[in-house]
Amino acid sequence: MKKLLAVLLVMTLVLTLAAVAATADVYNVAYLVNGTLGDKSFFDSAEAGLKKLKEDGRIEYVTIEMGGLSEDQPKWLSTLYEVADSEEYDVIICGTYQMPDYLKEVATAFPEQKFVIFDDNTYVGNNANVLNLTYRQNELGYLVGTFAAAMTTDTSVDKINPEAVVGFVGGVDSPVINDFLTGFITGAQKVNPDIKVDTRYTNDYVDTAIAKEYALSMINDNKCDIVWGVAGNAGNGAAEAALETGKAWFIGVDSDQELTLSPDLAALTLTSGLKNVGNSLIWVFDELDAGREHWGTEVVLGLAEGGVGFVTDKNFDKYASEATKAAIAAVTEDILSGKIVVGSSMGANAVDVVALRESVRP
Repeated sequence: MKKLLAVLLVMTLVLTLAAVAATADVYNVAYLVNGTLGDKSFFDSAEAGLKKLKEDGRIEYVTIEMGGLSEDQPKWLSTLYEVADSEEYDVIICGTYQMPDYLKEVATAFPEQKFVIFDDNTYVGNNANVLNLTYRQNELGYLVGTFAAAMTTDTSVDKINPEAVVGFVGGVDSPVINDFLTGFITGAQKVNPDIKVDTRYTNDYVDTAIAKEYALSMINDNKCDIVWGVAGNAGNGAAEAALETGKAWFIGVDSDQELTLSPDLAALTLTSGLKNVGNSLIWVFDELDAGREHWGTEVVLGLAEGGVGFVTDKNFDKYASEATKAAIAAVTEDILSGKIVVGSSMGANAVDVVALRESVRP
């Protein structure tokens, strides 16, 4: 009798778990890319997060690449309207600073449709159906600045010259890009108050040629031996410049670019600062599954939440000295503990980015 009861209890438990699994939400998601995949940056990072969610049986999704050129922009709004009007999707996801005006219009027209926009907080709270995901890229910048400043004085490393000059190739001169820059400069200055940072902007995220041109000038004219590309796909032009000259290293952004670039460019990528967009999208669905909704708010994810990170294996492990590795570990711990509070280009206490930028120009 006891054995029979035990069997019945086990069967009841199995059936209960099966019923729970069968009723778990599987969300239908549309991901609208105002560019194309293959940027080896935040668009690809978001795609990777969604792919993981699909593999885990948590979502079904479609990715719509809308193009990133000026002639593509008119269809961004029309595509948003079409996807929202279809009523096929539980959540529509888009990202970057170029989309908030379009999203606000469509979110207002479709108040029952849920939207997530990553890497933007332009209209936080204006629409109760929109979640804004942003990141503490200033914390990420501080780590990269610490690393670059430490590396640029280590002349035992190939390509490192005696000059304490590093480069920053940004995308659009905008608050988010300047948040990276603010952390980068202040982190570098903490290591070396006399360091110089050559900053230039491509003013888009696709033009690798202009990024390469700027980086060539940084390297050849101002003796930069490390250049950080923070311009999406355009930033990879800086890696091409480093390769062409043979006199500099590259640092990637958003994803681990040592894994995604061609072998010759990967070989001179010392590390990458990570903006973990994919992780943040997984977090959104973790929260939804837990019954916690954040529609109509901004959620900011930093180092502590896994929203940003820093690559510490492969070339970093190979070329960074023990002192440099220790410096990165210490800064990481100090940010996590709150001992270091990194200044930002955004918010009520925003740093004067222009003054900071000009104070370190070569």
